[in-house]
Amino acid sequence: MGVPIRRGTESDRDMVVGLLHKAFTPDAVSRWIFPDPDHLERRHGVLMAAFHDMALAEGHVDLTEDGSAVALWTSVPAGDHGDGDPVGFRVAIDPDNERIEQIARLTNAAHPTDRAHEYLMMIGVEPGLQGKGLGGDLINDALARCDRDGLPAYLEASSLRSRALYERLGFGFMGRTVDLPGGPHMWPMWREPRS
Repeated sequence: MGVPIRRGTESDRDMVVGLLHKAFTPDAVSRWIFPDPDHLERRHGVLMAAFHDMALAEGHVDLTEDGSAVALWTSVPAGDHGDGDPVGFRVAIDPDNERIEQIARLTNAAHPTDRAHEYLMMIGVEPGLQGKGLGGDLINDALARCDRDGLPAYLEASSLRSRALYERLGFGFMGRTVDLPGGPHMWPMWREPRS
């Protein structure tokens, strides 16, 4: 393990949301959701806060001790976990932005339902520290728990760069992309636990 990692709490919310906002503002998916730069600046943090709150309620938040990287995980039970409430999610985040609802529907449709697993919703690294292994350390810590507990893991990669990282960590592309209308692709990926 390269860096100390701890569990995030509600008291870390502002720091986590700020870090996710900085890390994902340049991301093609975030720019598809919020194509107007001013709108992105105003509402993107609200979306990141919603993801943080979901992770705390349904899973956990892992942080490097210095706060330079964060991973949001949820625990997904076996069986049809429904499609949440994409309309309610949109209304809570940005009521007039239909792309929030679209992406929720598309990613929910791709999400496997047949086995319990851990879902890496997102991972963010301080922009100046990306590419230095912090994300890999953070994910490996959670994957070690998955291996110990016999749980697979799932995620959607939002870029070819992140897909390559996840492949190095044992995830495999599931064969069908999530295609955002007129926008980028996402790659659903699955990792079986290792014994």
